Amino acid sequence: MASADQVTVLIPAFNEASAIGHVIEALRPAGNWREIIVVDDGSTDGTATAAAAAGATVIRHPYNKGNGAAIKSGLRAAQGEFVLILDADGQHQPSDAARLIAPLGDYDLVIGARTGSMQASWQRRLGNSLLNWLASYLTGRHIPDLTSGMRAGRRACLMEFIHLLPNGFSTPTTTTLSFIKAGYNVRFEPISVEMRVGTSKIKLARDGSKFVLIIIRVMTIFSPLRVFLPVSAASFFLGAAYAVWTIATQRHVTNSSVLLIVLAVLLFAVGLVSEQIATLRFDGRK
Repeated sequence: MASADQVTVLIPAFNEASAIGHVIEALRPAGNWREIIVVDDGSTDGTATAAAAAGATVIRHPYNKGNGAAIKSGLRAAQGEFVLILDADGQHQPSDAARLIAPLGDYDLVIGARTGSMQASWQRRLGNSLLNWLASYLTGRHIPDLTSGMRAGRRACLMEFIHLLPNGFSTPTTTTLSFIKAGYNVRFEPISVEMRVGTSKIKLARDGSKFVLIIIRVMTIFSPLRVFLPVSAASFFLGAAYAVWTIATQRHVTNSSVLLIVLAVLLFAVGLVSEQIATLRFDGRK
């Protein structure tokens, strides 16, 4: 069980001057934290000044690199054995921080899982539900909240996957999938959220496809067959069904049927080799 003095609180922030001071002030009574680090990701509105005035250690990026890049900068600077990551917009509740760090030690990653009614618009809830379903299928484990920005983890484990973290959004997606597929202990802890201060930096239409691609990319690193096998099977059955139909109606097999079946065999072979490479990649892990 972790205590607050073992935990670095890490807050990535971009143009959150109106909220960051209140977030830090609310966090202080929640625990005797090892340190509170705010990574100002090239803000132009005084975010760094407000964070420093509230007593946080501030790391500044000279220009906006992205949420993931800010988290990576904070992880490299963190001194605590564990790291609690939360958003700077005021939606996460300090009262939930203690519940997230309490299971650390028994668990390597504890994710704050928002309930559906607590998430923003219905469009975003629908998008998150689809992402949760896809991630649950690919990992073989129920994932109630893939994209929650509030999570606590063992720093050494987070550093293991730091090279996989994208500079933009979806660090939560990547860490969740990576920890689960690497066999670490992952727990989902229900949390409450409030309406954020200001406007969200994530746009469903622009960023939704990026999240899907990141899920597939991470899964092809850890469990490639979960991606390749369904596509291979679909290609094979489509080609076989078309071949049966053309034999019955035209007395011959078309080139399209042959190509679909050959494609299925190639995809399965690539997936199998990729699965073996992924297995070998983790044979040396301790």
